[in-house]
Amino acid sequence: MSSNVSWDSEGNWTAKGGWGTAGSGGKGFSLDRWQARFDELRETHRVPGATLAVLTGGEIHELASGVLHRGTGVEATTDSVFLSGSVAKVYTATVVMQLVDSGVLELDARVADLVPEFATPDAEATKAITVRQLLSHTSGLTCDFTYDSGRGDDCLAKYVEAARGVALDCPPGTAISYSSLGYVVLGRLIEVLTGQTWDEALRERLLDPLGLAQTMTLPEEALRFRVAMGHLGDPGADPDPAPVWDFMPRSAGPYGRVIYSAGDAVRFARMHLDGGTAPDGTRILSAESVAAMQHREVDCPDKWTVSSDGWGLGWTLYDWDGITGYGHDGSAVAQQSYLRIVPHAGVAVALLTNGGGARMLYADLLRELLAELAGVRMPDDFAPAAHPPVVDMAPLVGTYQRAGVLLTVSQKKDGGGHLLYEFVDGMKDMSPPLDIELIPVSETVFAGAGAGPAFSGAHMPVVFSTRTDGTRCVYVGMRVTPKTG
Repeated sequence: MSSNVSWDSEGNWTAKGGWGTAGSGGKGFSLDRWQARFDELRETHRVPGATLAVLTGGEIHELASGVLHRGTGVEATTDSVFLSGSVAKVYTATVVMQLVDSGVLELDARVADLVPEFATPDAEATKAITVRQLLSHTSGLTCDFTYDSGRGDDCLAKYVEAARGVALDCPPGTAISYSSLGYVVLGRLIEVLTGQTWDEALRERLLDPLGLAQTMTLPEEALRFRVAMGHLGDPGADPDPAPVWDFMPRSAGPYGRVIYSAGDAVRFARMHLDGGTAPDGTRILSAESVAAMQHREVDCPDKWTVSSDGWGLGWTLYDWDGITGYGHDGSAVAQQSYLRIVPHAGVAVALLTNGGGARMLYADLLRELLAELAGVRMPDDFAPAAHPPVVDMAPLVGTYQRAGVLLTVSQKKDGGGHLLYEFVDGMKDMSPPLDIELIPVSETVFAGAGAGPAFSGAHMPVVFSTRTDGTRCVYVGMRVTPKTG
């Protein structure tokens, strides 16, 4: 494919023939130019297929590139649907906030008083955990509890019941620790308060009022559309179609299975940008709840795994050199989703991909898009300096453990750091142990090398911190693990 992009002497790119409006979908957005750049970057990073939607100047522009499935050659189109992964959490959070608006729920209500199946092994923690803590990932509930509770309408109730024996990552309110389990509990809370399944509540209360016809929650609903297939493979090579489309059980819905088009993702984002109203003026969410979702509840010690500076009620929060924004990332069977919203500029961008170097495509494409459309300077990719600082590893050496995961930090003979990442107990068969070299970025932040395909990106952030109760801990993958020895 020929490119419509050329480079000037300073390394900046421009469209051949200038920046005019020919082919433009609206003020300030040249559809032809961005399509060419999208195609070029997708091919460079060996992403089989991707779709992109951009809200700017009050208009939504939709682009598609590549194929949905390398085996069949079916082309990606703007109406193609992808797995959202964890972007689904923001949809669940929005319905929870609708229930707050209706007066049937308070953010600081205790979850155990509302969800009969809910409990943890710690009786005091069970009584303390609030709805607000579930939304902001500060409940202490863990993330990686995998349990197939079946396809029935009672799947969320069964999942929450089965999770009663799962140990907490930390006491409630002492740290942020990313929790998919917590969002299943929120999904069950929605069911208890509405008398509907989570799928029905999402459809009736959010998707239909917003006209999101290309958004759904169940696999059988997706068969009406052109559906993306995830692709797996080694970095730098063209990936092959994954052996399964989606391995998640139905109970994963509230944290990981909204199926959508890029355009619909941006239409959902526009409702939040517009203070909670649909394009026809229908009130979906109160302005107060919209603002509450964007209010920073907690800072993130790990600012790199999902580009998070903090967390609100559902939203990941960003601070780009003083320009604030919000959004979320998602991953499901090599399908990566990225949603970014810049309120001061009225800009929202959704990028959906199906494998390959998706993270690099996101970094390159959104860095250029947000710079031009919103004046945002996204941070550089996470990596150690050419000459890393010398760090005393002694205070960090030891064992760190949470449910299913054992981390052993040691100091090598040359003074460098090493991390052995092991899945244990009920998760012991998830992956072989990972031997990871720790390259210092600062006294508490390290770039993990050697993790391989288990984590996206060339270097995995490993961040040492201290909980509010004084316990030392380490973050890997936005999960907090306390020091135990």
